[in-house]
Amino acid sequence: MASLNVYSALVVLENDQIIKGNNCETKMGLPCVLEAFTSIFEIGTISSKCCGELVGLGKVCHSALVKRTLENPLFKDLSPARIIAKSIQTWNNCLALIDSPSPSA
Repeated sequence: MASLNVYSALVVLENDQIIKGNNCETKMGLPCVLEAFTSIFEIGTISSKCCGELVGLGKVCHSALVKRTLENPLFKDLSPARIIAKSIQTWNNCLALIDSPSPSA
């Protein structure tokens, strides 16, 4: 059990280092952070504007922020597998939206 606690501590430190090293917390505006959070952790959608900010954040930051949020005791009742799946789905949907040409182009 001690090795599991050490592993958990290393994962937390690794996510924090990724987040700090890439300035992840400063790359999205609060309204878009809230949209992305709702899309992943609750039931909601994310606008194309916020998809642009999410993709601009980068996949490494996105993944680290989601994992760090899952480590918060407030979210202990959530299914990590379900949240990771929603996180990937949100990322892929945003990536497809940003990469697709607009109808007016």
